[in-house]
Amino acid sequence: MTKVAAIQMASGPNVNANLLEAGRLIQQAAAAGAKLVVLPENFALMGMSEQDKLRIREQPGKGPLQDFLAEQARKHQLWIVGGTLPLSTDNPNQVRAASLLYNDRGELAARYDKLHMFDVKITESNERYNESETIQAGNEIVVVDTPFGRLGMAICYDLRFPGLFRQMSEAGAEIIVLPSSFTAITGKAHWDVLVRARAIENLCYVIASAQGGYHANGRETYGHSMIVDPWGIVLDKLPRGSGVVVAEIDREQLHDLRRSFPVLEHRRLSCGIAER
Repeated sequence: MTKVAAIQMASGPNVNANLLEAGRLIQQAAAAGAKLVVLPENFALMGMSEQDKLRIREQPGKGPLQDFLAEQARKHQLWIVGGTLPLSTDNPNQVRAASLLYNDRGELAARYDKLHMFDVKITESNERYNESETIQAGNEIVVVDTPFGRLGMAICYDLRFPGLFRQMSEAGAEIIVLPSSFTAITGKAHWDVLVRARAIENLCYVIASAQGGYHANGRETYGHSMIVDPWGIVLDKLPRGSGVVVAEIDREQLHDLRRSFPVLEHRRLSCGIAER
């Protein structure tokens, strides 16, 4: 069995302050024995406007945010999923929202760029989001081998697209990491049920790290970072504020469950559709 951790933050517009807090929480996770740590979406910056992320964009493989993640992984000898950070594109007005996986030597092991853009209006709070203005959508599904099992990568709004998770499952995913910053309203309505559903329907662990609290830009995020097992049981959860969620993942138990309850082998979606 391996201990893993989801880190919850309430990041603001000060990058240095956010990195100090992330470092403190990574150290806390390491002290608890975690060998895989997942930071939330936008861990380094929750700006006052969507354009603020353009100011701190980095070239792939170079920059203080990437250096921070690599150094933390080396220092604590653990694997880190770096939430999301803005990486440059060929469009000066857009970045990729990239989730970077570093191994325990501080080497980049995988990169996943957010596929689905959060372009919505939340009527209850009159909030509007248009991520596609400043974020260029990714175009690859990522599943990678780690010492803890096959790991699939998703980000926040991706959670609402079960086909993505099914494709990761078909690629052998045993653990799925989900850095997020769900709004308070959408989180209250859907977060718990969607995270648990993705674990249940794919018989995999889900490590869901979230932003959770009030932010300087006036936004409120839902929090409730959690680690869910393949049967949909919440192993640990943090409702609000900064902190660390820790649990053990057991690949042997996962494989036993998949053998005794082989739902993944029972799919018959290749059937044709009858026209009426």
